[in-house]
Amino acid sequence: MPTHKDQRRQEAASRRAAMHASDRERAALDLAEWIHTCPFRLEYHVTVAAYVPVGTEPGSVPAGSGVAPTAMLDALLDRGVTVLLPVVPEGDPAPLDWARYTGPRSLETRRWGLLEPTGTRLGTAAIRAASVIFIPALAVDRTGIRLGRGAGYYDRSIAGLSAELVAVVYDDELVDSLPSDAHDVPVGWVLTPGGGFRELAAPRTDDDSTD
Repeated sequence: MPTHKDQRRQEAASRRAAMHASDRERAALDLAEWIHTCPFRLEYHVTVAAYVPVGTEPGSVPAGSGVAPTAMLDALLDRGVTVLLPVVPEGDPAPLDWARYTGPRSLETRRWGLLEPTGTRLGTAAIRAASVIFIPALAVDRTGIRLGRGAGYYDRSIAGLSAELVAVVYDDELVDSLPSDAHDVPVGWVLTPGGGFRELAAPRTDDDSTD
């Protein structure tokens, strides 16, 4: 029987599939533009982890579009930072491997049709060098709970890190609340095409309560 999370994933996928091509292109351009007003320090000697959007994810564009699906990544390179992209490991879900992004020509299509960097694999620990991590999501709530695709690659990769975690979603995918599990790693920020970077409230825990 589908869980509440599964239902929310299906709803998000349906909304994204119904988006007009021009709206997706506009979103990709807007996300790239927000990088130039990022609230975090983005300059030389800074490492950022990100990803190549696919399918109908924010930043992805229809085939034949005049907008590159790497627009946001290229904007990061323009800021002079080192950009790391994930490499999905073989086998069952596990922490992601990482490699440097140096431009669109450094990518090739691999597992599940994902665009991944062709450079030297740096290992799962490479993400610890990142001070900012952009993370794909189907939705995020105002306390930072992120709805992913369910395999857990990112939760396994970002647990315990001190980096700024930024979920990238469309504007209507920032919602009041989402179901969560104990292993879900909350994010501190959201980036949307229309609203830019917004800081999220930390989820309430038992330790926050008062007698």
